[in-house]
Amino acid sequence: MNPATRLPVHGVFCAAATPLLEDGTPDHATFAAHCRALVEEGCHGIALLGTTGEANSFSLAQRMEILEKLIASGVAADRLLPGTSQTNVPDSVTLVRHAVEAGVKACVVLPPFYYKGVSDEGLFRFYAGLVEGVGRNDLRIVLYHIPPVSQIGISMELIARLREAFPSTFIGIKDSSGKLESMQAFASSFEDFSVLAGADPLMLPLLKSGGAGCITSCSNLIARPLRVVFDHWFDDGEAARVEAAQKTISAWRDLSNAYVQIPTIKAMLVRRRNHAGWARVRPPLVELTQAEQANVWSQMERLELDEHD
Repeated sequence: MNPATRLPVHGVFCAAATPLLEDGTPDHATFAAHCRALVEEGCHGIALLGTTGEANSFSLAQRMEILEKLIASGVAADRLLPGTSQTNVPDSVTLVRHAVEAGVKACVVLPPFYYKGVSDEGLFRFYAGLVEGVGRNDLRIVLYHIPPVSQIGISMELIARLREAFPSTFIGIKDSSGKLESMQAFASSFEDFSVLAGADPLMLPLLKSGGAGCITSCSNLIARPLRVVFDHWFDDGEAARVEAAQKTISAWRDLSNAYVQIPTIKAMLVRRRNHAGWARVRPPLVELTQAEQANVWSQMERLELDEHD
């Protein structure tokens, strides 16, 4: 049995990119089709409206509508881990309550990321205010540790205090620090706590250290090999298959970082989903140039050929 499946949130979750119409508003139909395809390709669920989903470039109303329309399209709410963070408690309460009422699996919540150098006491007050403001026993939160972007980290001490104060609420953490030792430390410090890798190649070593899976951007493109790793990492008889999948994962992750990652992922989706609208991004991001996109596509073709050799 896969040990990771004992944890409250486990598996391959896609940090889904958000397609846009020409006016810059969300393309709900294309997004729904993409999410359904991700599930068919092997994702256990969708972590929409995170960093890759450009969540903080949308209004509260747009974010809530994206969630509502995705569920209405037939994607089960209990497969969803929406990002529901804002820099203040009242707006965060609005997003979290809306998501919980919609029946999502859990909410992924950044720390308030505008003020820097804040204390654990201040972060505890933010999260406590959020939990108390939502006021629901079925609230489940996955913390989001991404100090390269937020410049605000989640400490062991803060997690311990939150879990003591709200025992059933804080069930996991997405670690996008890029540091395996950080993920391993979270996994070894807390029982019944899901640690999810934010970098695709790190899911395998994290699983071996007691982790729960991943929430990653490249799963927009490589759900199948990620699922192979998740399903078989513990089986010595599947070691060669897992090694091959891990090689594929690392190559695609490297390509996604060829330029600014979010526009690169979306340029890759233009080719993968055969839909030019995927290239659009919200300000302040800027799409790839035609030359950059052509370079990425040629490398995608090479990787696809390698996979079929």
